[in-house]
Amino acid sequence: MILGVETSCDETAAAVVTGDGRILSNVVSSQAELHARFGGVVPEVASRRHLELVVPVLREALGEASAELGDLDAVAVTQGPGLVGALLVGLSAAKAVAWANKLPLIPVDHLHGHVASLYLQPEPVEPPFLCLLASGGHTLLIDVPEPGGFRVLGTTLDDAAGEAFDKGARLLGLGYPGGAAIDKLSTRGDPEAHDFPIARVPRLDFSFSGLKTALLYTVSDLTDAELERRRADLAASYQRAIVRALAGRIEEAAEQTGAPRITVVGGVAANSELRAALPEAAFAPLPLCTDNAAMIASASRYEEAVPFPGYLGLDAYASG
Repeated sequence: MILGVETSCDETAAAVVTGDGRILSNVVSSQAELHARFGGVVPEVASRRHLELVVPVLREALGEASAELGDLDAVAVTQGPGLVGALLVGLSAAKAVAWANKLPLIPVDHLHGHVASLYLQPEPVEPPFLCLLASGGHTLLIDVPEPGGFRVLGTTLDDAAGEAFDKGARLLGLGYPGGAAIDKLSTRGDPEAHDFPIARVPRLDFSFSGLKTALLYTVSDLTDAELERRRADLAASYQRAIVRALAGRIEEAAEQTGAPRITVVGGVAANSELRAALPEAAFAPLPLCTDNAAMIASASRYEEAVPFPGYLGLDAYASG
């Protein structure tokens, strides 16, 4: 029985997962409303909120799993990448629980956690497969030959796909998080109303800065009344461009590598148009798309545990 802890950004999360990948509990406390007034995550605000939430969230996860600390076999925690202040809250809490109960600690890479969301019951996906990881902080194409490892084939040269959604939503005067707001508004718009550019960059990489700039110029030429009238069309067209870039790249990568299967994980995997554009792909379950601790516990099953008490000097890292 593994207790997972995740605090890499603005979700305080804890979960209890069994060794065979059954989720006994998966508690996520989101700070989205707290950061909405700023239009994005404020690192210092996120860290302070994690301090307030981490103990109640841990207690709730154990309670939902009908587990006590003495029932645990290990503690898993996100070590990075992410916001260092936020990561340190979760890492410190996980160290404290592990040390007090003389348990091993398993540090987990956040990106591996997203991939490992696919390995959980009731419908685990077995490697090998090609994986698109698209979130607010990362956009990667990954070759996954086995559960314990992966190889990056392509990445973004500038903004991540989730970041492009958030910045686009801000330009359109929508709420935070931007991906959900654009997805919802797009259902009322015409995705062919505006022909936004899709960057053609070398290899299997991505670029979204030009798309964001195109939206900026389009919006700046509109009066407030025109923007109000055309907001849904702009959202739908902007979303269509992002989805085309993601779907086109992963299909290109699948053709080049001969991958037997395509998978999609990360917050952007919840986007309805992306799911429709890749009907044959295996997507992470909706509750496991955004940051959560079940995926961290899942990934820890394929990582080396640090025995008690050798993990007390472990530090967090901001980037991979």
